[in-house]
Amino acid sequence: MMFLAHISEDKLREQSILDHLEGTAELAGEFASAFGTEAWGYGCGMMHDIGKYSDSFQKRIHGGKLTDHATAGARELYQRHNYVCAYCISGHHTGLLDGGSAADVGGEATLMGRMRKQTDDYQEFRKEVKIPVFPPPPLKQLGKGGFSLSFFIRILFSCLVDADYLDTEKFMTDGTIKRGAFDSIETLFDRLFHHVEPWLDHGDISTVNGRRTQILKACLEKGKEKQGIFRLTVPTGGGKTISSLAFALQHAAEHHLDRIIYVIPYTSIIEQNAQVFKDILGENNVLEDHCNVVYEDPDKLNKIQLASENWDCPVVVTTNVQFFESLFSNKTSKCRKLHNITNSVIIFDEAQMLPVNYLKPCIQAISELVYNYHSTAVLCTATQPSLQSFFPPQLEAMEICPEIQEQYAFFRRTVFRNAGEITEEFLVNQLKEQVQVLCILNSRKKVQQIFNEIKELEGTYHLSTFMYPRHRKKVLAEIRNRLKMGLPCRLIATSLVEAGVDFDFPTVFREMAGVDSMIQAAGRCNREGKRAKEDCVTTIFTLENAEELHIPQSLRLPVSVAQQVAEKQEDIASLEAIADYFNRLYHFRGESLDSKKIIEQMEAGGKSFLFPFTMVAEQFRLIENNTRTILIDRNQEAEIPVKRLRRGECSCQLIRDIGQYCVNVYEEDFEKLNGAGRLEALELGFFILRNKEQYTEEMGLQIEAERGDAVIF
Repeated sequence: MMFLAHISEDKLREQSILDHLEGTAELAGEFASAFGTEAWGYGCGMMHDIGKYSDSFQKRIHGGKLTDHATAGARELYQRHNYVCAYCISGHHTGLLDGGSAADVGGEATLMGRMRKQTDDYQEFRKEVKIPVFPPPPLKQLGKGGFSLSFFIRILFSCLVDADYLDTEKFMTDGTIKRGAFDSIETLFDRLFHHVEPWLDHGDISTVNGRRTQILKACLEKGKEKQGIFRLTVPTGGGKTISSLAFALQHAAEHHLDRIIYVIPYTSIIEQNAQVFKDILGENNVLEDHCNVVYEDPDKLNKIQLASENWDCPVVVTTNVQFFESLFSNKTSKCRKLHNITNSVIIFDEAQMLPVNYLKPCIQAISELVYNYHSTAVLCTATQPSLQSFFPPQLEAMEICPEIQEQYAFFRRTVFRNAGEITEEFLVNQLKEQVQVLCILNSRKKVQQIFNEIKELEGTYHLSTFMYPRHRKKVLAEIRNRLKMGLPCRLIATSLVEAGVDFDFPTVFREMAGVDSMIQAAGRCNREGKRAKEDCVTTIFTLENAEELHIPQSLRLPVSVAQQVAEKQEDIASLEAIADYFNRLYHFRGESLDSKKIIEQMEAGGKSFLFPFTMVAEQFRLIENNTRTILIDRNQEAEIPVKRLRRGECSCQLIRDIGQYCVNVYEEDFEKLNGAGRLEALELGFFILRNKEQYTEEMGLQIEAERGDAVIF
């Protein structure tokens, strides 16, 4: 009798359990070899499906009832005190389980419950499968060791899950799906070097190009250093996008690393950077993994969709949310990619935007990747946060950018002025007097109020996250065109324009916010350096009676700390002021830098091997405010995907297409609209706006809005 693992959909081909185990084991072993634990990956693969040797599963594969086949391999290894692989195998379909407790009874959704669960006889496996040997893994302990052990389980789980998917996919498609075929890191480095080679002759550091070349050369040279943690502290205008790519490719080629991963807070920056990378390296070598990606070519879509499942691409550009929530997830779909983060260069662009409520667990995860999984991390920003004290003593960050103080002085393109407290009337009058001006405020409600005061003036615009992505892109293009042509242009916006939006205004007004936000705002003032610095002013101010507005707690502390720094530091944009700001901010945040005590939970789990994987996955949410999605079909472009949705179609690409016409709102704002009968429920959790007049070209979605923080995915 041949024991079967899979039967093809056309019922013409069969895969034996042994073939599937060996295929999965070889792949999982190959993945785990990247961090020196090939035997562990291979062993997990060989044991993961031995439960399929039961009569009940063999009946199931021919149409019988569902049966548990994951507990068997986990139990065999658990009984041999291999708790690491027991977690991986028991969850390879349902996700990593909580360890549970000694009181758990059989059948509970915990590892302990599964180990006490009754299973059908699967002992026939012994005739074909020998239980593998697992040598001690060459991993080094950070902290108390519990977090390190739980992290190893996650990465090994990823190796198993991805290998299982890939071997099954290969059989079910009869090998017709082809993955990979990307260019090598060495080839990509050659392309990058060919692109920047003409710049390397710019040696005059009294010019912008000369300064950028100095930073670029430093990145190429530092790329030859040994692996570890690096800082790339480059002022706005210093060319950090290309320079960081140069470091990453040089470093990856030097150390035979597999890929470069860019982790970025805003989708607007992702889209810009990814396009730069595609233009230099070739479109097929760059994966954008975020909610706004749209593909027109079905063949390209298929390849990129496959790569997005497990990040099997030499350059990956993704979001903070996607990266960190995957690292702390327990779901197979999210964890599948984790092993491909190992043996990589990971660039954290705009590093000051690392999630503050989860800063310590995020840094602990970065430390593990560097210390145990052959990765290099780069903290890249113009406003470098004070993070060294949060890294373990074994990891000392190295600065890449040469002569930082001098670079900051050279690239300063605006003069800061602290106007103190001003009235709304005074602000409006100031904005009316300017021909081209950007005003950034902390509250959406205040943005709308100020916009309404001056909207009759030619070239006045409003931008907020209450506009769907396609609409925002259209408005951004109009603003850039007016600025370029020297036409009147006044923009009132929330902080969404502070990063990744290449505006060049001669004058900026910024309501008091975190020091990093204010410096980002100043980066939109005289961005191209075509005007004299003294003629370009960034005015910092507080609004009279601003405390009456609802400002999210996430903004209140940074504003308060920034006010303290402004009183102490003469230059709010100096390196000393930036360091002072982050030191104070992190000091005041204290224990809330790990608001859910995730490190503590994982360290405690190391004593009993009972880790709360499911619980932590539920707790680790970078966007904690519940949001709902509202679809706006106010133009013909949106009608086609809406019709497909109404017909009951469901695909990843359809959801991405629809996302271009969606606004994400907080639960309380959603309830206002839904309670008034202004929304219609559709499939897949979407709601469509019934009254099209409630969405305007000027303001986007019209609701009573008070929040100033952007909803970013």
